[in-house]
This record gives sequence, structure tokens and C-alpha cells, in this order.
Amino acid sequence: MHIHGNYPIAAIATAPGRGGIGIVRISGPNLKPFIKDFFGRSLTPRHAHFSSFDDAQGTPIDEGIVLYFPAPNSYTGEDVVELQGHGGPAVLRRVLERCLELGAPYEMRLAQPGEYTQRAFLNQRLDLAQAEAVADLIEAGSIAAAKGAMASLSGAFSTQINALADQIIHLRMLVEATLDFPEEEIDFLEKYQAAEQLQAIEQQVANIFAQAKQGQVLRDGLQVVLAGQPNVGKSSLLNALAGDDVAIVTDIAGTTRDRLTQTIHIEGVPLHIIDTAGLREAHDQVERIGIDRSWQEIHKAHVILHLVDARQPYNEIEAALREQFPAQTPVLTVCNKTDLLDQKQLEQLKKELQSTYKQQQILFISALTGAGLEQLRQALLTQAGWSGATESPWLARERHLHALKRCTAHLKQAAIHARHDDQILDLFAEELRLAHQELCEITGEFSSDDLLGEIFSSFCIGK
Repeated sequence: MHIHGNYPIAAIATAPGRGGIGIVRISGPNLKPFIKDFFGRSLTPRHAHFSSFDDAQGTPIDEGIVLYFPAPNSYTGEDVVELQGHGGPAVLRRVLERCLELGAPYEMRLAQPGEYTQRAFLNQRLDLAQAEAVADLIEAGSIAAAKGAMASLSGAFSTQINALADQIIHLRMLVEATLDFPEEEIDFLEKYQAAEQLQAIEQQVANIFAQAKQGQVLRDGLQVVLAGQPNVGKSSLLNALAGDDVAIVTDIAGTTRDRLTQTIHIEGVPLHIIDTAGLREAHDQVERIGIDRSWQEIHKAHVILHLVDARQPYNEIEAALREQFPAQTPVLTVCNKTDLLDQKQLEQLKKELQSTYKQQQILFISALTGAGLEQLRQALLTQAGWSGATESPWLARERHLHALKRCTAHLKQAAIHARHDDQILDLFAEELRLAHQELCEITGEFSSDDLLGEIFSSFCIGK
């Protein structure tokens, strides 16, 4: 939970470690007295001033650039001062300590994680979705994710949510006005085409949800578990997808004893590939523990890659394994080691497998030669719901998806009430209000302190 107050905060804003430049950032409601105490003079807003950063005895700690951004034209909406000096950890700590020492009369304290961005949100410089995008931009692991985070930060997501909220508000206003004239309630739906308006809003929510789902995959990635019997090539496939020897590969069954995770990016989408111990009846205690962990990963997976050996692609053991996979989790059957078959055998295998696993996608690959790996990558993107759009969508979080789902549920309930005559507008209006409230949770117009504390505590210090 963040502590709110009107006192100034200070922190090192650059990443830990040595660097050419280090920044100490201060934010507060009125920093002019602090500026006068530190530099002995006032500072021209938004101008770079070269200055010495002195300790209490007047001895220089460092020297560099100081910038002053007066409220409300700053990142936080408060007065902001940035001291840009050299990036050594020791010198930055000394500069920060001097700031806190001079700021003590003004109750200056160390900033908590994400507190600068939280103040920007509270001062209406950013909405909550944009504030979350700040952290997502910092943590982006690919160019596509960075573009998506920047789209969110610039307001692309919030603009769509606000436009949708405005349409619900318009419909609510019509309902509320009609409630004052009970004799006109029966004609309301037809007069204002409320049902058609509601249907259009539902469709827009569905469209935004589809984009948000794609944005969430771009942000969080997809958990992909490699599952199968020993020696079907799970570790070899992990190495082939990663482009490096990240897993030990031998002909000895049971070589992989514990899960091994490697993150790769396909068209900017992060895929967390998890290699697991071969699934079989094991007598070795360590291997049994590894197999138990394999099943734990399988039950947490977004997608299961069921690897089989091209020379023995289907038998009772493979069928039994498939029966144990979670019913709600997509399974891709991947037939590996096709390099050990000639063309005639491979064509016969494809016919037999596609006949055995009807309506299921079967992939034929060789982790050794790389054959079929591109088709596998595209199949994984399809499972992730990735459309392959040239424009990166804005990033979305799990909480955004839940809010959109709840909004949809309320809109559907409103549609149900619209088909009944008794108390129609009261119930209709209430469901619209709840749907609108769910959208407001996304942008932070309606949010609890607990939610804000959870979101901003995950930020890095100094941002």
C-alpha cells in the first residue's frame, strides 16, 4: 500500500550499476525552497543548468546538469527536479543522501516503487492503463512488445475504452430520463432503438477483447510445455527452437530430470518453452520427482506439444498419455525424427496419423535438421491467438481481460432484461451502470486503493 501525502520524494532514477550518466529525481508540491538551499539560486524552468552538487561542507560530490520542471508541466504533475551526474553507485548514493539531508525540513523521504508514476496518475497526468504501460515499456523484451507498450502509453487503449464508456453513458442517460416518465417505459426500447445500440456496444466490447487478448499474449507470452515419452526429442526440439544448446541431449532415457525453461520470440511474441522429464513409469526416485513436476507444468500450460517418435508414433502408451492431458488445454501432436524415414514412409505416416487423429493438427518435424520447424512456430502463434497484424496492438494485462469479460456479462444481462416488460428499465439501467463501472476500472476512474497498491508496487524504484 502506498502512503499518500504532500511531501516531496527522492530516488535514484537510473538502473543499479555503473554507467556514464546517473539521475537523482525529486518530486514534490513546492521545490523552490529546496532548490535555493541546494544551489543557492533559483532555476529557470525547463533549462539545463551546469552545476556542482556539494555536500554540507561545500565540497563537490559530483557535477553535472540540473533540470527544473514546475507543476503542473512535469511527469508527476508536481514540481520535479532532476540531477544528472555520473553513473557510479557510490556517487549517486551520496547525492541522494545530500538531497534527503537538505529536504528533511520539508519532510522529503525516499520514494517507494512506482510512486512517481502513481503521483502522475493521482494528478491526472496519466490514466491507470497508461501508468501500467510505463512499467510494460521498461520491461518489454522485444521490439513488438515495446511498440505495444508505447501504443498503450500514448493512449491507444484508453481512447477505445473511453469511447465505449461514452456510448454506454449515452444509453444510460436515455434510460435515466425515461425512468422519470413511467408511462413512456414501454415505448423506450423502440423509440431510441436501445436494443440496437446495446447490440452495437456488445460487438465493440468483443472487438476490444480480441485485441486485448492479443496484447496480453504479446506482454506475458505463452507457456508451452514439451511433453512425451523419454527419447522422443524434447530437449533437441528445445535446443532447435532456442537456437542454442540449452538442454543436455543424450540417447540415455531419463537424461532430463527437471523442467528447463527457455524464452524465445516469434514475430515479437514471447514463448516460454518448458522442457520436461520424459513421462514413463520410473523406478529412480529423482526421476519420479522430475516426472511429477512434468505433470505440474502440463496442468499449468497454455499449449501442450505432445512429441512422438516418427518410427513409433502411436501406441497404447501414447494414447494413455493423451487421455491424461487437461481437457481444456490445446494439444499439438508433433511427430519428430522424420529425418529417419524415407519419403515413402513419411507420406504413409502422414496418412495414418491424420486418419487416427481426426480434426487435430499433426505436425511433422525433425529437430535435428530443422525440417518443419517454421510450420511449428506458426502453429504456436495461431494457438496464441496471434493474428500476424503488421501493427502491434497495445499491451493489455490480465485484469483488463477480466474487466472486459465482466462488462460483457453485464451487457448480456441488460439484453435479457430488455426482453421483459416488468421493471424493465430499472434492471436495464442497473446492468448498464455495472458495465460502465467495469470499463472505468481499466482506466482507473473507478479503482480501489488495494488495486493501486498492487499495481504500483511492482514498478521499479525511481519510476
